[in-house]
Amino acid sequence: MARTAASSSTATADRATPRGRIDKRQAILDAAFTVFANRGYARACMEEIAEAAGVAKHTVYNHFGDKESLFHAAMEATGNAVMGENLAVAERLTADGAGRAATGEAGAGEGSDPVRSCLEDVAHGLLQQCCDPRSWALRRLLYAEITRFPELLEAVWGRGADRLRQTLADRMARLSLAGGLCACDPVEAAEQFLALLTGPMEARSQLGTRHVPAAELDTVAEAAVRTFLRAFQADRPRAAMPAAAS
Repeated sequence: MARTAASSSTATADRATPRGRIDKRQAILDAAFTVFANRGYARACMEEIAEAAGVAKHTVYNHFGDKESLFHAAMEATGNAVMGENLAVAERLTADGAGRAATGEAGAGEGSDPVRSCLEDVAHGLLQQCCDPRSWALRRLLYAEITRFPELLEAVWGRGADRLRQTLADRMARLSLAGGLCACDPVEAAEQFLALLTGPMEARSQLGTRHVPAAELDTVAEAAVRTFLRAFQADRPRAAMPAAAS
C-alpha cells in the first residue's frame, strides 16, 4: 500500500512538473521584461530579474542560458502578447454593420451609420492598446536597443505589424464586398486606417510619456474614422481630377 501511495505521489509530481516549469518560465519572462524596460539592456542584471521573478539565479540560466537570449525571449513574448490583443480588436471589424446599412434592416435607426460606428469601436480599441503602458514600454525599449539588436525589429514588431495589417485588410475587403466601403485596395485601406490612429497618438502621448485622457482618445478615433471614410466610404462621388494645362 505504501509503495502504491508513493507511486501515486510521484506520478502526481511528474504531472505537475511541466505546468510548474511553464509557469516559472512565464514568471521569468514577465520579470525580465519589466526589469529591461525600467533599466535598459545594459544596466539590467540576471540577479535582479531572478529576484523579481521569485526564483534562484541559476533557474534563470537553466531556462534561458544567458542575458542576451533572455532579452530576445522576453521581447518576443511581450510583442506576441501585445499583438494578440491588437488582433482581437481588429477582428471586431465585421461586415455585419455594412449589411445592415445596405439593406436598411431594423436596428439601424434614422441617421445612424453602422459602418462608422463599427470603425470607431475598432479605432478606439486600437488606440487603447496603443496607449497601454506595456505596449509603450515595448516600443521604447525596441527603439533604445535597435542598434544593438537590429534583428528584433522584425522578430518583435515587423511580423506582428504585418499580421495586424493583413487582418484589417481582410476585414476591409469584406466590408467592401458587403457595400460598406468602396471598391479599394484593402491593404492600402488598412495602412491608411492605422496611420490615422498611430501618427496622432505618438505625438499626443509623447511616445507614451503623457497620459492621454479618454475624451482625447475619442476625439482621435472619431477624427481618424471621419478622414478615413472621406476616402473609402461607399457610394460617395469622387472629385474630378483637374484637367491638365494644354
